[in-house]
Amino acid sequence: MNSKSENNKEKLNDFFKEEYHSLKAYVNSKLKASINRDAEDIIQDVALKLFSGADRYSPINNVAGFVYHSIKNKIIDIMRMNRSVINYKDQNETKLIEFTELIYDKSDSNYSEQLKDELKKSILSLKPNYRDVIIAIDFEGYTYKDISLETGIPLGTLMSRRHRAISLLYKKLETKNIN
Repeated sequence: MNSKSENNKEKLNDFFKEEYHSLKAYVNSKLKASINRDAEDIIQDVALKLFSGADRYSPINNVAGFVYHSIKNKIIDIMRMNRSVINYKDQNETKLIEFTELIYDKSDSNYSEQLKDELKKSILSLKPNYRDVIIAIDFEGYTYKDISLETGIPLGTLMSRRHRAISLLYKKLETKNIN
């Protein structure tokens, strides 16, 4: 190996040793802990990627900025991936019934399985902006404020997207005439 990659690896190694707890606190501040979002796993993935590619980088002058930027990108990747991969079979049946009650504006837990299945399909077929806000608010328990802070999208925009999504879902289910 050349001295440039050795120097980069040494800088990265020193930084990770000294700042590991700070990096972990940073990741935890950006993500709520869950099965797919463990701070240590994220840090280790980033470290592995950085160390394995150290020979491709120019000399790293600002190691902290370089590492934090890499971690931020990894967090964004994870958030995007988790939004698009939602396993509805694992969702709480009560939440689906509550959402069905919201759409039909009546409290009746005797909705047909066909209606529930159609609702799931309809949610998945929504545009990503609409689908994501429905899933986050109505199924994952996020607040508008939580989403706004994580994504930078204004509260009013999120509320408007959710309202529009519910309207679209209602129209889709109404045209199917399923009760």
